[in-house]
Amino acid sequence: MAIERTLTIIKPDAAGASHIGEIITELERAGFHILAMRKMHLSRAQAEGFYAVHRDRPFFESLVTFMTEGEIVPMALERENAISALRELMGPTNASEAPAGTIRGKFGTSIERNAIHGSDAPETAAVELAFFFSRLELDR
Repeated sequence: MAIERTLTIIKPDAAGASHIGEIITELERAGFHILAMRKMHLSRAQAEGFYAVHRDRPFFESLVTFMTEGEIVPMALERENAISALRELMGPTNASEAPAGTIRGKFGTSIERNAIHGSDAPETAAVELAFFFSRLELDR
């Protein structure tokens, strides 16, 4: 099994509801090592840049608005099969369909307000990690 790195973001809904600590605990219990982490507030330009791949999708505007409404916590995570393991721990994108034991099942409320983001592929993870963290922060 391969050690991978992935990006996760605790989104404004979960951060604003004081679930940061609970989500970090879930991640660590699942065997994730936190390489880098910060708490920040995205500007509109930053959110548009991060989600540029969705620019032509009908939900782009509401996603950018949501992601700029409060603080977020991006984290660089590492473990064996990190991408698939994180996606399983998060649960389906639509929180109303997420099993109770998943992060989205516990803390999400809708398809948009779903508490957490996770990279979906190694190539995406590399781009997303570089968006939030420098090589210096990620080199160990």
